[in-house]
Amino acid sequence: MLDRWAFKKKKVKRRQTTQDEIKNRQQSSVEYNGNGTFITEAEKKTPVSKRCEVLVVGGGPAGLSAAISSARAGAQTLIVERYGCFGGVITTVGMETLAWYRYEGTVDSEGVGVEMERLAEKMGGTIKWPYNDSQCLDADYFKIVADQLIKDNKVTPLLHTLVVEVIKDGPFVRGVIVENKSGRQAILADRVVDCTGDADVAYLSGAKFRQTAKKEMMGVTTVFSCSGIDKEKFIRYTKENPRTYEDWGESWNQQTSLKEKKLNSPYLQEEFARARKEGLIPQSATNICGSWSALSDAGEATNLNLIHLSPFDATDVDDLTRAEMEGRRQTLYALKALQHFVPGFEKAKLRNFGMTLGVRDTRKIIGQYDLKEADVMGQYRCHDSVGIFPEFIDGYSILILPTTGRYFQVPYGCLIPKGNVENLVVAGRCVAGDRVSHAAMRNMMACTVTGQGAGVAAAVSIKQNKSFRDIDIAGLHEELRKQKVRID
Repeated sequence: MLDRWAFKKKKVKRRQTTQDEIKNRQQSSVEYNGNGTFITEAEKKTPVSKRCEVLVVGGGPAGLSAAISSARAGAQTLIVERYGCFGGVITTVGMETLAWYRYEGTVDSEGVGVEMERLAEKMGGTIKWPYNDSQCLDADYFKIVADQLIKDNKVTPLLHTLVVEVIKDGPFVRGVIVENKSGRQAILADRVVDCTGDADVAYLSGAKFRQTAKKEMMGVTTVFSCSGIDKEKFIRYTKENPRTYEDWGESWNQQTSLKEKKLNSPYLQEEFARARKEGLIPQSATNICGSWSALSDAGEATNLNLIHLSPFDATDVDDLTRAEMEGRRQTLYALKALQHFVPGFEKAKLRNFGMTLGVRDTRKIIGQYDLKEADVMGQYRCHDSVGIFPEFIDGYSILILPTTGRYFQVPYGCLIPKGNVENLVVAGRCVAGDRVSHAAMRNMMACTVTGQGAGVAAAVSIKQNKSFRDIDIAGLHEELRKQKVRID
């Protein structure tokens, strides 16, 4: 049957290329000096494509939370994302959970992060996490969840757009330069929230930052998914061969609180050791191990967090390139081992990769306040809290699960870059702190806490006509409480 609309002519407004544009492109704006060491770009006018009150750069859990909360606080908000979807590590990496660590005794963060989970569940985009009450988030469904939240809160979205430079007037960040399929453009903003994960905007602004030595950085991960799994057979195998979080220490030195010995974990390690021993995969493939999580009734295993790569610096494009390719290569080894030594995976097939690497560790700003190990492991309390996070530490060979009811307050000061930079605040895993505090704050639910705090702070600073450093904390707290954020 023919679609009766198929041949109906429609008037389409097409963008006309002007003669000036053609002339400008024909006249190269780049001077070539012949020696191959550098080129000189000529001065040129960059069109201002958009203006807003609050600009959020990065559309992951931190960026989504910042944009939504800024808009709810009354600010005209624009969010820029370099990929074709929002959701960050959930949707682009395939790490399908905001908070996998919920056990009896866990004190939960409140706010936009929990709201995201509930909306995903309502839309049918979740599966229960193995062994506890956490939720696995279907990566593709979560793209729709994120779109819905952006639309409902009247945030202006801009996808496929990369920030390449910052516009500064003395110490004041006035906006950013972006590049996308429409060309090179300027976006002007009264306040900017850096949710890039790597502190890209802060870095371009000249803010002070710290970065762990490459050989000591947490590894990057290639996340993949499989189809063709016999779910019942695999679950039976895991019940007959239970693993706990203490077993994570078989592959690397690990500090725990000892309670992890009693908690079952969705962990695979022995199977890959056996594959190496029997010559099925190379002896060099020693970093293949880790967790499984979401299993569908249709036989799909997603969020296979098994390929860990180091040392790689995710702020170095050559390292990123090598890690992407090496991760895919090692995935084939992991799949072969799964097929041979894990019951239920005999007919498993590679379904897909995340569209990029999962990165844990790059730049962290030096802030007005730097979180410390003693803070995240000592129930820190502060006057400028923007939210709470349970005592959950995961990184740098430490694993402490939040089973005791202990939690710490997240200080607003760790979102504010130290130095000669104004109109800029940071959220997500690049907030200020030492190594151990980073092992807490890098987790995605913690990123939603700092994101919401930063978004509200941006809107409040505009309302109060004050800098980020000088806003009235009582006003910040009033708006956070209005948005149902637990701050104490």
